[in-house]
Amino acid sequence: MKKITLTFALFIGLIAFAQVKTEVFESFKLQERRDLSYYVPEEYDAEEQHSLIVVLDAEYLFDDVVAKAKFYSKFHGMPPAIVVGIHQLKDQERLKDCAFDEETGLPTESGKLFFEFIGMEVIPKLESTYNISPFKMVVGYDITANFENFYLFKENPLFSSYISIAPTLAPEMETRVATRINALDKQIFYHLITEKNKNTKQVAQLNTELAAIEKETFQYYFDVYDTDHTSIATYGLGKAFDDIFDIFKPISSKEYKTKIIPSEEPPFAYLENKYTSIKETFGFTKRVDLNDVMAIYAASKKKEDTESLKELANLCKKEFPDTMLGFYFEGEYYEEIGEPKKALRTFEKAFGMSEIDFLTKDMALEKIDALKADFGY
Repeated sequence: MKKITLTFALFIGLIAFAQVKTEVFESFKLQERRDLSYYVPEEYDAEEQHSLIVVLDAEYLFDDVVAKAKFYSKFHGMPPAIVVGIHQLKDQERLKDCAFDEETGLPTESGKLFFEFIGMEVIPKLESTYNISPFKMVVGYDITANFENFYLFKENPLFSSYISIAPTLAPEMETRVATRINALDKQIFYHLITEKNKNTKQVAQLNTELAAIEKETFQYYFDVYDTDHTSIATYGLGKAFDDIFDIFKPISSKEYKTKIIPSEEPPFAYLENKYTSIKETFGFTKRVDLNDVMAIYAASKKKEDTESLKELANLCKKEFPDTMLGFYFEGEYYEEIGEPKKALRTFEKAFGMSEIDFLTKDMALEKIDALKADFGY
């Protein structure tokens, strides 16, 4: 059994390795060669935009971020993402890359060059090679978590999402970040993660400042874990991905109960707005999830919203054209508005198509028989 388990683990490792490559990058800005790791999804589609995740401290974080990206993308928790990891351990590169002036808190000359290396060399290369969406994320740990904040101060910030794990903050960073975010119009996600025993005054103030920001374009998350400085990344990354990509996930029972049912907007409008927001935020056109269709169907029936049922039927004819879904919903729509002849013909069309989810041919036949019995057709 141990041998089988080991073989399986090695097989899984080889699959993961096949999707990851490491290369030496010749940097003009740094005037040196740097190691980078890349992950590109196996199902990469050049016609669709992909989110980009830049991982600092790749030796610590890259594998964990790739694992999260693969898991959440596979189970519909986020759009497909390309991940690039910047290696920084060799020759203590991270200390030089992320160095800042102890008085001003601004990057030193080596920090400025590293800043330009990522923004003017690494990302442009990826954008010229792959179809990259405007949504870009950066992940940092300790001093690299502090460094990622500098990108907020570009006229047009390079990243939309910042995961800051146990940051060692430069002077005044705890106030500068909030001030800058307040001045931005761009959609920004910021996830601050810290361990309980190292929740410094600076980090605590940063949390206070960020939590006080009330803007529709700013989403802020803060998590404290009772763990050590080494384990904090493993604890925090999953929750961060879960929060940042929340809108991308299929409609949950909680979302159904707390957002869709109490809302005054039609259920179908909720679905439209959700998928529009996904497109606008991540640049990715998500195929309508069957789970979401069923949630909106249930809400339309519960709220007796016949127009939402009609709109949903039209959507399903496009998204699930070979199934009975669209015609069955349309048949119910005609039933509810008092058009039994149209309902009968529509259920007959549904009967001739493929079953899907809870909808079966027997259900369509029951509808057909009931209409014939009631109206003598």
